[in-house]
Parts: sequence; C-alpha cells; structure tokens
Amino acid sequence: METVRAAIIGTGGIARSHVAALRGEPERTELVAAMDVDPERVRAFCEAHGIAGAYTDAGAMLAAERPGLVMICTPPSTHTELIVQALEAGAWVLCEKPLCASLAELDRIEEAERRTGRYCASVVQWRFGSAARHLKGLIAAGVLGRPLVGLCNTVWYRDHAYYAVPWRGKWATELGGATMGQGIHAIDLFLWTLGDWAEVRAMIGTLDRAIEVEDVSMAIVRFAGGAMGSIVNSVLSPRQESYVRFDFADATVELRHLYRYSNADWTLTLPDSADNPGLLAAWEAIPADIPSSHGAQLGALLDDMARGERPSTSGPGVRGTIEFITSLYKSALTGRPVERGSIAAGDPFYRAMNGRSA
Repeated sequence: METVRAAIIGTGGIARSHVAALRGEPERTELVAAMDVDPERVRAFCEAHGIAGAYTDAGAMLAAERPGLVMICTPPSTHTELIVQALEAGAWVLCEKPLCASLAELDRIEEAERRTGRYCASVVQWRFGSAARHLKGLIAAGVLGRPLVGLCNTVWYRDHAYYAVPWRGKWATELGGATMGQGIHAIDLFLWTLGDWAEVRAMIGTLDRAIEVEDVSMAIVRFAGGAMGSIVNSVLSPRQESYVRFDFADATVELRHLYRYSNADWTLTLPDSADNPGLLAAWEAIPADIPSSHGAQLGALLDDMARGERPSTSGPGVRGTIEFITSLYKSALTGRPVERGSIAAGDPFYRAMNGRSA
C-alpha cells in the first residue's frame, strides 16, 4: 500500500486525536494539510503539529493537496456537505460523530459513495477496542449463551459554559442533545454488540440546561433476537460514567469507564452456582490489549483502503445506529413506539432528528 496523503478539516480539540492516530501510522500515512475557517487557529494548529499546508477553504485544500484520506472534525451540521465534497475530490473520509443530520443525509452520502467509488466511515472508535471485539466473537460463537438483558448508560456532565459555544445546544447545528452528542458512543457499541434492534420506546427532556435539545433521554429497546435493553443518556450527572452491561444466559459482561477503555475496564461474572472453567478461559483469551481509540479505528480503515473494501463503519454498518437515534427521537416526540424500518422518505423524521426542518 502506498503512503496515504491525509488532511484534517476542522482544527478544534478533537482534531488532536486524529493527529495522534496518524502519527501512530507513520509508514502508511502522511499528514500533509489542515483546514479551518479560522486562519489563526489553523496556522497555530499546523505549527504545533508540523503540518506543511494550512488552508481556510476546503475546496482549495482538496484541489491543491489531493489527499487520499480526509478527517472531518467540524461542527455536526457541516459534515454532510464536506463529506460529499471530499468524496467527489477522490478521497476516502473518516468523519467525527454524529456522521450526519438524518437518514436523508445518510442516503445522500451513500449515493456519493456509489458515484465516486470512495467510502466515508463514521468515527465509532469504541467498536475497535480488543475487549469489545473479543466479546463480539464470543457472542457469535455462542460461548456466553443467548443475550437476554442489556443496560447502556452514558451519564456525563456538561455545564452551562459548555453550551455557550454558538453551535451547541441547537437542533440545527448540534443535531441533537445528550443522545446524539454524548450517548452515541455507547449506543453504537451496545447496538453493534447485540445485533439488529426491532423497536424503541423513549422519552427526552430538557431539565436544567438552557438549550433547545435534550439534556436527558431514556429508552427501552427490543432486539430482533428477543433481548431487551434500557438506555440512559444524561449531561447532568456530576459523577460521570459510561456503563454498558450485557446479561447472557450463562454470564454477565460489564464495561465501566468514561471516554476510552482498555481490557482492564471489562469484567465477566458467572452465576454463583456455575462451574464453567471453559467459559472463563475463553473470556481471558484476549490476544492483545488494544484500547478503544481513533488509532485503532484508523488502522482498520487503512486496511480497508488497501483492500478497496467498504469500511464496517460506513453505509449499512452505521445505518442501524443513526436509524435508532432517529427512532428514539421520534418515539419521544410522538409518544409512540417506533419499529425499525418504519421511517422512510416522506416521514418528517427522515429529514430531521426532531421531525422539523432547520
């Protein structure tokens, strides 16, 4: 595989994680440019990270640098236009969450992928830690027994000053609240682990922060295989935690962390009456300790690029998460359960998470 010329669009805080990921792949990538609408910010970013090209216009950067991979780290409402622009310029894309504003925008991205032969992957780095991937394999092998019950809690804290940033806290620019902006990490891991979901019933509320979007959401989900789960998202919780629990017929698996996990953050518990050394041995046979990180996901994406294959976190691989969050909002705002596959073109929630145009 030839060295991939990479560029970053948006030089806010999360862009540093993408720089670190690229620096971890020195033989496969070269970071050649960064772009930001703020000239002073992009200049300082490029100086700090030794990046040769500093731009304030995405089109100019794409035309001049011809990157093979573009990382998009801009506010959420700008993602889809930039994704399509980068795909049309011949680049693959790795875009920060949330990937896009609606199922309609996801369909537009997929159309651009078909037209250009390039792919856009959503940043969902929690799928790429070694423990999560090991758990996924054990489930597929039936080692843990049938999945029955799940809990997915993102209880974080974002104070009033956090929402003073102009694009935050608004449907048109942040695209959602605690569910879309914070809970999406754990939700994606939860759904990816347990498989296809079938139905969601939800409530949202804006209890304390002076914002348009929700600062709390709660949902009940039924999976296609029969398992049931609860999901809680909050930005009002002073003791912050990300907690995911899976109760299988033969064991409970739990993950407690905040923003990034390693193998040590996972635990397996057997029933008190169980004597199952084979299951314990299977759980402990994790071949490596790879944290959930942008670097882990980038490595997998570069492998996909080398093979010319669609990334697992693009198109159909991420649609279930975006459709779930859309359905959660629809259920909460209409007071009715929402079945998977029921939101199609013509449904107001197909074009906007809150069922209203910007």
